[in-house]
Order: sequence, then structure tokens, then C-alpha cells
Amino acid sequence: MFLLIISLIVVAPLVELYVIVQVGQNIGLLPTIALLIAVSAVGTSLIKREGIKVYREFVAAIQRGEEPAEQMVHGVCLLAAGVLMLAPGFMSDAISIALLVPPTRQLIVKLVLRRSAAKVTVIRATHTGPIVEFKGQIGGSKDIIDVDPHEGESKQ
Repeated sequence: MFLLIISLIVVAPLVELYVIVQVGQNIGLLPTIALLIAVSAVGTSLIKREGIKVYREFVAAIQRGEEPAEQMVHGVCLLAAGVLMLAPGFMSDAISIALLVPPTRQLIVKLVLRRSAAKVTVIRATHTGPIVEFKGQIGGSKDIIDVDPHEGESKQ
């Protein structure tokens, strides 16, 4: 995994630079720079618009008492799109724009939620005691799970 990250850090900028040079040779220096600026400006406005939309959906889900897991994954996708949009280059801009398209984000949401569903255990505290919903595994034997429903009550 470490080698993959290092190779991406080294290889990705070189590929971006190669693509910029190739585009510059085909359409010229000033049109290439103008195109990079235009794509960044349009992408930034799209990120802002989609971010506001996802934030409103996040707030609405919380107000309905739902778990906003989908909205959080959408938000992470938009964050990644914003970071990629800051990097100069056509490939990072293309990936960023792909992350801005709602169907692409919805596919990522499905993949992330399906993968994480098996690893999550939800324990809800209620006045009658904890309710455990097994969606994954409870941690190892060294983990402490306090299930005392009468904790904090005064003894009389």
C-alpha cells in the first residue's frame, strides 16, 4: 500500500505534466492555460453548488432522525473533487468532474456502504437498556462494552 501511494505521488504529476505538454503542443500555450483556468472555474462553481445541496440533504436527514451515512460519503466525494480540482492538470480535473456527477457519487456510496455494513455494530442506549444490532463483529476480548442500564441513577 505504501508503494502504491508513493508511486501515485511520483507518477501522477508526471502524467499530468505530460498531458498538459501534449495539449499545449496541439492547441498552443495560451489556449491550454485558458482551458485549465476555465475548467477549474467551472468545476469550483459545481463543487460549491453540489456541496450546498449535499449539506441540505445532510441537515434534512438529521432532522428526520435518520443516519446521514449517504450524505457523508457524498461529502467525502465532493471533498476529494475539490482537492483534485486544485491540482493543475486535465486528468485530475476529469476525475474531479466525474466525482461531481451524482450517478458516479451514488455508485461510490453504494460500494462504500455495502463494504462498511459488515464491519459496523450499532449499540443504542435506551431507558430500558442497550439494544445491540449486529451488523458486523463486536471488537476483541480486550474491548470494554458497558451495558449497565442503571448507571448514574441515585440509589435510595
